[in-house]
Amino acid sequence: MSTVQATASDIAGQIGMMWEVLKAPLLVPLLKSAVYICIAMELMLFVERLYMGIVIVLVKIFMKKPDKRYKWIPMADDDLEIGSADFPKVLVQIPMFNEKEVYKISIGAACNLSWPSDRLVIQVLDDSTDPIVKDMVETECLRWESKGLNITYQIRETRGGYKAGALKEGLKHNYVKDCEYVVIFDADFRPEPDFLRRSIPFLIHNPEIALVQGRWRFVNSNECLLTRMQEMSLDYHFTVEQEVGSSTHAFFGFNGTGGIWRIAAINEAGGWKDRTTVEDMDLAVRASLKGWKFVYLGDLQVKSELPSTFKAFRFQQHRWSCGPANLFRKMVMEIVRNKKVNFWKKFYVIYSFFFVRKIIAHMVTFFFFCVVLPLTLLVPEVEVPIWAAIYIPCIITTLNSVGTPRSIHLLFYWILFENVMAYHRTKATFIGLLEAKRANEWVVTEKLGDALKNKDKSKPVKKARGPLFGDRILPQELGFAAFLFFCGLYDVLYGKRQYFVYVFLQVITFTIAGFGYVGTIVPS
Repeated sequence: MSTVQATASDIAGQIGMMWEVLKAPLLVPLLKSAVYICIAMELMLFVERLYMGIVIVLVKIFMKKPDKRYKWIPMADDDLEIGSADFPKVLVQIPMFNEKEVYKISIGAACNLSWPSDRLVIQVLDDSTDPIVKDMVETECLRWESKGLNITYQIRETRGGYKAGALKEGLKHNYVKDCEYVVIFDADFRPEPDFLRRSIPFLIHNPEIALVQGRWRFVNSNECLLTRMQEMSLDYHFTVEQEVGSSTHAFFGFNGTGGIWRIAAINEAGGWKDRTTVEDMDLAVRASLKGWKFVYLGDLQVKSELPSTFKAFRFQQHRWSCGPANLFRKMVMEIVRNKKVNFWKKFYVIYSFFFVRKIIAHMVTFFFFCVVLPLTLLVPEVEVPIWAAIYIPCIITTLNSVGTPRSIHLLFYWILFENVMAYHRTKATFIGLLEAKRANEWVVTEKLGDALKNKDKSKPVKKARGPLFGDRILPQELGFAAFLFFCGLYDVLYGKRQYFVYVFLQVITFTIAGFGYVGTIVPS
């Protein structure tokens, strides 16, 4: 026993000596450099958030609404059953992939749009691999067709290009050649009947406008804490980022659904491309470089569903983080060389839209608060200014929360949860920038529409535990929880900064995520 204790003591002593030998000449300079880099990134994010906050206030106070800034004349109140040549022909595209739970909702909402039936073409683009689901979707299309709707069920032999490939293929059919505009609704989106009547006039009377984007609203935001966190992040995106881009630069990223395009603009921009997993953003940037303008309508709301399982949310965030970084890599020089847009619009797209929001925001959140700051607790020779560690992050967080005032009481947990997700987003960002193996990974976000709707009935949805590893136990999150726990414990025993309070709370959040207790768990 004494021999074992002596051996353990020797090993601990050797580790301590190596730590002291390496710390001063190597670790301290590296960590100081990391702190400076993180503070620089944090200041970039702070300035961008402050700019967005000031602009949105000025927009709300002084700027006219879109229907006053642009020419907008309401559609005539003719008998919609008769139809009218004054109404342009509109194509509605609904891309689907094994959407068993929501296909009826989306098809029904599209078929109930308040538009003359002879001027509306509904196209269900079904890439499903499940033959049972394909039969169900086709049967639903035939049911609406029997009611006099011009609805077509389209399938492809392969899923080449995923969603972009389906949308591109859909535009090639002869029966859509007369359509001037195309509106896209993902399978869980439910537009109000007046969606087209409120959006189309912008395109009719303003030939420079290529896109009218509506705002997402979420039918299951109260489903669980995970959906509440997502609502806070997305509400900032729609309330601030989209509004500022539309009002000041007439540019923002198309959200892939809930928006209506001028088909001529799509064709001029080069059509749909599948070179990244953000085909919507790709098209928006290319159309903008051709000089087209976009309009965001914050009061044109479309109901949709948030992923309520942690697995589905992680896959979605990988795609949403990897895709923009990969697109930035592919398009940055094309944006720089473009001669059709002015310098300030280029600067906005490259620096604010891509670099700060899609790259810096993820990296500084993860590296600063989950790696560098905890490491400084182990190396007291390196200090982080209190304004960088506390004050500026608090201001940034407060600015981020303006979109969802009803969830202000969840703000602190939202910070901790965003730090956990920053790990996945940062990893995905590097994969996109380096165009690594998973750069083009496409996993369709699972929708649970009918399961959620039926949950309160007499037979509630049974929860399933799922496999032990992969879905339920996540070693990476648990590994970070262990690292942060060690840093926090060291601060309790030997430190004087008292950052251990934050670190231990972050440990709890990583641990909860690591054991899969985030969101709902329902049968797949």
